[in-house]
Amino acid sequence: MDRVANDQARASTSSGNGPQDIIDPSPAAREEVRDGRIRVGSMAIPEAKQVRWRDLPNKDQLFILSLCRLSEPLSNVCLLPYIFYLVRSILPPIPTTTDEDRMPEAADATAARISEISGLLVASFPLAQFLVSLPWGRLSDRHGRRLSIVAGLAISTLANIGFGFSRSLGALLFWRIFAGLANGNVGIMRTVTAEVVRERRYQTKAFLLLPLVFNAGMVASLALGGCLAEPVVNIPWLFGPDGVFNTSRNPDGVVWALKFPYALPALLNAIVLGISFMLAVAGLRETLPGKEDRSDVGLRAGAAIMRWIERMLHRRRQYVRIESSDDTFLGQTRPGPEKSVPETMPVADKELPFRNIWTNRVLCALISFGLLPLHNSAFMHIFPVYLSSPPADNGEATPFAFAGGLGLRSSTIGVWLSSFGICGILLQLFIYPRLQVRMGTRGVFRIALFLFPVTYAAVPYLSLLAGEGDGVLRWLFLGLVVCSQIMARTMAIPSTVILLTEAAPSKKVLGTIHGAGNMLASLARTVGPAIGGYVFALGVSEGVIGLVWWLYLVSVAFCALVWSYLMEEE
Repeated sequence: MDRVANDQARASTSSGNGPQDIIDPSPAAREEVRDGRIRVGSMAIPEAKQVRWRDLPNKDQLFILSLCRLSEPLSNVCLLPYIFYLVRSILPPIPTTTDEDRMPEAADATAARISEISGLLVASFPLAQFLVSLPWGRLSDRHGRRLSIVAGLAISTLANIGFGFSRSLGALLFWRIFAGLANGNVGIMRTVTAEVVRERRYQTKAFLLLPLVFNAGMVASLALGGCLAEPVVNIPWLFGPDGVFNTSRNPDGVVWALKFPYALPALLNAIVLGISFMLAVAGLRETLPGKEDRSDVGLRAGAAIMRWIERMLHRRRQYVRIESSDDTFLGQTRPGPEKSVPETMPVADKELPFRNIWTNRVLCALISFGLLPLHNSAFMHIFPVYLSSPPADNGEATPFAFAGGLGLRSSTIGVWLSSFGICGILLQLFIYPRLQVRMGTRGVFRIALFLFPVTYAAVPYLSLLAGEGDGVLRWLFLGLVVCSQIMARTMAIPSTVILLTEAAPSKKVLGTIHGAGNMLASLARTVGPAIGGYVFALGVSEGVIGLVWWLYLVSVAFCALVWSYLMEEE
């Protein structure tokens, strides 16, 4: 009877609908959670102590893994604040016209062309991820996680350097695809998180860590991308005619910064990723079940360096592992002489056949996992282009027919988006864990899915506030829109990761499942910006700037909301 009760409690938790670490004193009792206490019949039992961030185990591995997770946002998102100006700089100049009546048409044609090419650049990265995500996952399930992560970081570093010094569309596409191939291992990093933190009570916090780092990387990448692009203009005291780095005293500024005005953000990315690469080589341990004790030259060198540092600092520490009955991975017992714990996933000695991996629950979670980036990635591409587009005269606008953007500079866009991104980080740190405990993973996920379509429907009306006299109202409305989207994204991303992880039929196929999830998400991030860029260009040419927001983004976000209610609940 006790085992049945424990199984019921564990199934409730793994579905994302119940609180964590529930004590089940009776198999026949009906559980009820109110005001932080669990009520069983007439008894009230205090809920388990809340886990703090500093309580997480294996902090050194989580730290290195977090730095590795920066690879994707730095390689993929950095160009968004300045992509409008980057594409405009490589396009052949359009013949100027003196006819004032034709000037708006020429400007619209340029904006439409830039939107199409920028959509192609944005989509090329996830397309490459899509092609290699599942092979990366299968490879890691067979040969280990460490090699794929280290190799991906090395290639990402090289790709960022190449992208920064590219001045043609073909070269930019090549290096974007190259970087996407290197970042097909994102699903493996999620798998490593699950394998590093096996204790049940720590898993909610641990699964928040990589999305948190992703958001932090996006914030930093957007801010630095916008501020470091065109450094001669944006940082004249360093790169201008009288700048510190203008040692040749060129009258126009630093020569290489003039020739490659968008190289500086990419070079900074390469430096950060190079540091992450070295730390991963020296300290990231293998976590594939059965191969955890495997070592190599890099790990031995890293251990030697740490011993040398400890001797230099006269600090000698000994770490002793304390076994715990909570030391489980999504309800599974770790290998070793630990007490048996009821399992939610079968653990078999032999490898699970490939076709048996794709249960109904896994497929439902995968579809939900893919719908989110289908609209979120399109927003991330379209919104900066929309903010950069020149404003239009909407004196004769109707509620659904008006044109123009806000005409903001890349530095303004970067700082604005990154500032509100900080709000997303704070939300993820302090609010999401509490909401997840109270409402469950699915409940938080659905709140986010309600916010997306409302936000997308409101965005294009910013164009009606682009006049000089609407400055305060425009910035206030822009802040509400950005804050709402970031809040929804911050709640949705970790929820999809948790739901996908819990759907896995066995821990031995987590690499394959997260590889498939990353593959599907990459395909969505390819299709989303491509379709969004095309519809945005169509709306610009037709004088209906809201076409992409209402026809595409709202529709996809609404489908994701409906699907969340159709997902199988077990």
